[in-house]
Amino acid sequence: MKPSFLIFAPILATTAFGGEVKLTIEIPQLDAAEYHRPYVAAWIEKPDRSVATDLTVWYDAKNKKGTSWLKDLRQWWRKSGRSAELPIDGVSGPTRPVGKHELDLSDKAAAIAPLPDGEYTLVVEAAREVGGREMVRIPFKWDGKTAVDAADTGKTELGAVKFTIQPEP
Repeated sequence: MKPSFLIFAPILATTAFGGEVKLTIEIPQLDAAEYHRPYVAAWIEKPDRSVATDLTVWYDAKNKKGTSWLKDLRQWWRKSGRSAELPIDGVSGPTRPVGKHELDLSDKAAAIAPLPDGEYTLVVEAAREVGGREMVRIPFKWDGKTAVDAADTGKTELGAVKFTIQPEP
């Protein structure tokens, strides 16, 4: 280890973001003859629409063919998924059943904290085999100090989506 790193290590440790990051995604009950749980991806976009960080990706990780359906999450796949090495540690997870799913993403705070002040967008995309596809885009402002509490509701494949960031005081 280089001596210069040891000098700055205490400074880096004290400036780490220790706040809370939470995401709630509702999967609505659909009246469908052949129902499949949706694949879902959530990420934060920078103002230029590039990906700042992936937050979560739900898919059938147990089935070898499960990753082939990730291409149906078209926007996520084009922006981040096709270059990702799956499974993505701390991001990938299994599909979820109908209901509200609250995710504690505080481990992602380190990726959010260094973002420059500005306008960002939380994007949640869902796609279902033999079903539909939907995206919910939720704009929010980030300055590293002010809490974020943003929400919107999908119309078909997604229900209520809520995103909160609570920086440490």
